[in-house]
Amino acid sequence: MPMRTRATTLTALTVAALALGTALTAPAGAAPRKAAPPTFLAASELPPHPSSAWTAGPVADGFPVELAYCLGEGVPAYDYRHRVFHTDLDTGAVQVTVVTGSAAKGKALAALLDEEIRTCADRIEQSHPDVEATGRYYGELPVEEGAKVHGLHTEASWGATDIHLLSVGRDGKTVTVVGWGQMGDFGDAPVGAFEKTTTKAVDKLY
Repeated sequence: MPMRTRATTLTALTVAALALGTALTAPAGAAPRKAAPPTFLAASELPPHPSSAWTAGPVADGFPVELAYCLGEGVPAYDYRHRVFHTDLDTGAVQVTVVTGSAAKGKALAALLDEEIRTCADRIEQSHPDVEATGRYYGELPVEEGAKVHGLHTEASWGATDIHLLSVGRDGKTVTVVGWGQMGDFGDAPVGAFEKTTTKAVDKLY
């Protein structure tokens, strides 16, 4: 279930989420994209990998399928942009940003996305009885309007076990979500480094 997918648990969960038909495109009347869009993380700003360098993909329009296992059904339609990162091994990451119409809308969207992440483990277990999922909350970071950090561990009945870190942060009307994942459990999660990555992601939006 690293975000650079292998054919295991979260790949199946992502497909299931996408099959629900969520419309993650800009609705009529959505806020137009700013002339200077938010800045994304660089590969060097991700948690260091012990044996492989990060590679950053291009910034692309749309909501990333890499986050659909937690943020699929129910995510409001906005003009999302994203960037996917990977290493040569099993570790992957992704960042998505969205500019809403106002600070109030940004606050509401950030709260909704955080709630979706917080309840992700329960929803995975309800939808997939062969998967055990455990969520963990690591707290809030004091950057701009704040960022919240979560962990998610999943273990499938056939033995696949994966760990993800996810965060939601906001700068005014702009919201960003950062995700990181690889094979392993909570003991393999670079929480401190990921918190630094999250802080950098929110700091450099503008």
